[in-house]
Amino acid sequence: MLVNLDLHIHSRYSMAVSGDMELGQIAKGAAHKGVKIVGTGDCLHPLWLESIKKLPEDDGLRRQGDTLFLLSVEVEDSKRVHHLILLPDTGKAEELAEGFSPHSGNLHQDGRPRLHMSGAQIADLVFEAEGLIGPAHAFTPWTGMYAYHRSLSECYQEKADRIRFIELGLSADSDYADRIAELSDKTFLSNSDAHSPRTNKLAREFNQMEVEECSYREIALAICREKGRGPTLNAGFFPGEGKYNRTACTRCFHHFSAKEMNDLMGRCSHCQGLIKLGVADRIDLLADYEGPQHPSHRPPYLHLIPLAEIIALALGYKSPMTVGVQRLYAAMTEDKTEIEVLLNEHLGELEAAKVEPKVIRAIEAFRNGGVEVLPGGGGKYGEIRLLASKKAGGERESQRSLFDF
Repeated sequence: MLVNLDLHIHSRYSMAVSGDMELGQIAKGAAHKGVKIVGTGDCLHPLWLESIKKLPEDDGLRRQGDTLFLLSVEVEDSKRVHHLILLPDTGKAEELAEGFSPHSGNLHQDGRPRLHMSGAQIADLVFEAEGLIGPAHAFTPWTGMYAYHRSLSECYQEKADRIRFIELGLSADSDYADRIAELSDKTFLSNSDAHSPRTNKLAREFNQMEVEECSYREIALAICREKGRGPTLNAGFFPGEGKYNRTACTRCFHHFSAKEMNDLMGRCSHCQGLIKLGVADRIDLLADYEGPQHPSHRPPYLHLIPLAEIIALALGYKSPMTVGVQRLYAAMTEDKTEIEVLLNEHLGELEAAKVEPKVIRAIEAFRNGGVEVLPGGGGKYGEIRLLASKKAGGERESQRSLFDF
């Protein structure tokens, strides 16, 4: 069976996270999007873990309505590198929290704790707890593994061979990561890192996997690509839409080349702000190949734009959270999930439902590849523009439907 998963989010117990990130709200939002399994995030935080433990257990997962939760947490090591951890049950979460406790001053205060430990030391305790670990948003310039290390072995040392996945992050996709030779045998995860249950945040990136049933063991087998299980699709941002895709000033967001950044010694020539190396340039520095070399096991990467953002673009709203956008979004997803509407519903059905014609044309343009991305950088998200569909003689190649994979 195929399931959609978003394995990296945060609870209201993490810094700069919406107070609406409660299990009930997250479960409702995930079901609306069409994602079956969601990471709990923050499972080492004692109050959040107590909330998780109140949900009925189901083969290593916790159930809230139609949504299943897998225990997960993001931690920061002594070099500021962030790691995503997946765990089989609440007992192992408590065991890991106890192991981390002597090495953290904020384990009970922040859902994303800081640990005075190396990546290898963290991995050692995770493996003792029978969990999985890999770099979170591996290429981002502030807290990504490749911002501070040139290789997995440099970060995880002798544990590197046991790292089974890396998380791509919003500013990278499979084409970026598969220019690095050491990643050819790793599974790529595309997760939302959501801080809010809003329709354009939760599951803005997700994974599709082939499993026999919904359980922690089956998901672990899929991530490890064992016994016929495995990922069948990564879905997420166009890399340019990520806020750290290009090298740019973190104050005025002016873009620079990597050479210009070095010539200016990392200071913006316009405002003297800090220039941060973008993911695209960092990949160029690390790459073993000029272009992506996808291994045979690598699933397709489907670039997505959240439906609420498409509606806002089509109707000229500044925010996807405006009342007009949310009213139309709710009407369009009343009987179908967002993923089904965005990728599979026939345009004729949308017309019959009297959906605003501008929105229908925008969905058609998205499906036909009529998208222009003005890249982001320095902490500012890129801008998406939907172009008019090209007619005969100049067609763009359409993106395939989710259910084509």
